[in-house]
Amino acid sequence: MTIAWLKENLKGDYQIWTIVAFLSLISLMVVFSATGKLAIMSDSGTFSFFIKHAFLVFASLITMWLCHRIDYHKFATYSNVGVILSIVLLIYAYKFGVSINDARRWVRLPLIGMTFMPSDVAKLSLITNVAAMLAVKQKVQYTFWELVPMIGKIILVCACIALTNVSTAVLLFLTCFLLMFFGRVPTPYLGLAIAGIFILGTLLVMTGTGSRIETARNRIANFWDGVTGNKKKDADKDADYQIERSFYAIANGDFIGRGPGRSQQRYFLSQADSDFVYSIVIEEWGMFGGVFVLVLYLWFLYRGMKAVDSSGRAFGGLLSAGLTFSLVIQAMVNMGVATGLGPVTGQPLPLLSWGGSSLIFTGISVGIILSVSRDKTQESAI
Repeated sequence: MTIAWLKENLKGDYQIWTIVAFLSLISLMVVFSATGKLAIMSDSGTFSFFIKHAFLVFASLITMWLCHRIDYHKFATYSNVGVILSIVLLIYAYKFGVSINDARRWVRLPLIGMTFMPSDVAKLSLITNVAAMLAVKQKVQYTFWELVPMIGKIILVCACIALTNVSTAVLLFLTCFLLMFFGRVPTPYLGLAIAGIFILGTLLVMTGTGSRIETARNRIANFWDGVTGNKKKDADKDADYQIERSFYAIANGDFIGRGPGRSQQRYFLSQADSDFVYSIVIEEWGMFGGVFVLVLYLWFLYRGMKAVDSSGRAFGGLLSAGLTFSLVIQAMVNMGVATGLGPVTGQPLPLLSWGGSSLIFTGISVGIILSVSRDKTQESAI
């Protein structure tokens, strides 16, 4: 009865559903452990954070299920409106948004009081819009004036995101660049996109525009000092503190880990449940657990790209590829930061880190990928 119900209600790529199930279970266990410090410091009880996170994971799965039942072509219809709305919200967040951990990236919804990051809306809308614009040009030659609106949107949205979140802007541009590359955009126009974002990024850095530009510069400089061997030895009070604690967690994990709920560094890592949750995975589950999580994301990348083949439509293939790239690149960056392979970025681990609106938007993205994987129609433009 259970298997029959699953087959009836969970359509699309069953392997993606399996990956989501694994990551959701791991998230519940690791976040429960990682929020131990917060539970001790609060008066709401040991299980309060676990219950809240479990509710958010469940809400994300419901959102995913609802979106996978929607014809993904409908998302293209509203993508232009989404891009315009996200630009307005990003500027509003920069000027009047809610500040959390010294970053002004959130907008509070009236009446219900819930906060969300406009960058999540921007990522989903821009990737969908770029995929739709590329899809209609797969059988005709590109012209300069047809590509200007696409490149202009990418540069403008990424610049607005960079005002409060430089790393997200860089990752979104990288995703859109890959999307244009696989969408057969000629090399000179790809170069134009790179030049545009480079010039605008340089202006932002030189003028100091944006609340996180200086933070981004310091993090890159700090990472480079570590690469060149100039990192300070005493990390108790300097910018290396979090990454040093992440290294301690990884070293404590060894091959088999300390065991579930036995992390020591969760009490010292300020973002143990989000930015550095991968460190807690390794500390408690060892290198075996760390590799297992890595394999899950690589498996997700493979199945997301397989959905391109199963779709048979240009828009479906490009949309699935763009959303898959976005999630997996973010995951690789998060794990790279935890293991010292890149500067600190503040990127959560998709489907695994603690989060509110980010979990919901991740659910929407995966739901759309699953919707594409249901499509078995022969090749068509869109």
